[in-house]
Amino acid sequence: MMACPPGSVQPFCTLGGVIPLIGISTYVAKAAWGAWERPAAVLPQSYYELVASAGGRPLLLPPLQTAAAGPGYGAAEVIAALDGLVLTGGGDVDPAAYGETPGPEVSGVNDVRDESERALLAAALRVDLPVLAVCRGCQVLNVERGGTLHQHLPDIVGHDEHRRAPLVFGEVKVTAEPESRAEAVFGTTATVLCSHHQSIKDLGTGLVPTARADDGVIEAVELAGARFVLGVQWHPEEAGDERPFAALVAAARDYRASGRAARNA
Repeated sequence: MMACPPGSVQPFCTLGGVIPLIGISTYVAKAAWGAWERPAAVLPQSYYELVASAGGRPLLLPPLQTAAAGPGYGAAEVIAALDGLVLTGGGDVDPAAYGETPGPEVSGVNDVRDESERALLAAALRVDLPVLAVCRGCQVLNVERGGTLHQHLPDIVGHDEHRRAPLVFGEVKVTAEPESRAEAVFGTTATVLCSHHQSIKDLGTGLVPTARADDGVIEAVELAGARFVLGVQWHPEEAGDERPFAALVAAARDYRASGRAARNA
């Protein structure tokens, strides 16, 4: 059992050891509470509650639009304080990031969020921080590694089973590669909740496809040689599926135990 280091602050250290700190990306939207209506950093509750139920301490990371140094401001310093990172779902990644012009079906592009999350991810990968990338996050991971995306998946596969309608989550069967992390977390086959009209086209450097739908669409990727970098094209948080979050938190515990401070020195 890991001992708490001298000077540890509750509740981040317990008799069971240090609680790993897990950063979760958020997005900005107009929100209302009480009499107020303002642009706010928002995130579905399921993300951070699943991190907490898996034993991590969630910390929400907003994109910064007005920081003098740009949306990537302080990314390395943020990552140095964390033990794991979750990149969350949302709107489309700007196709300009992989050298294409946006097609008519592209929507929800936010350059500030793109730059913020890519800066966090790049800093995380430099220090081998555990990363779980969900849906859009999986696409951000692929683009950050130099990959490309199918801008509108129905044009490629001829159906809309991966997103039957905007904001609708439908069941898709996925099959994981033997001995992959995806198989270890989800089993050989799983029925998952999807809502994506884009998907990975050309794989980014070092990424390995480790789960596919029956139509061949890549539904999970992992970064070869990394401690823990798992991207899933579906939404485990919508299904209340704690398994990928528990796997991330376990990797984050190992990351902290192996000397986070020494690596970030």
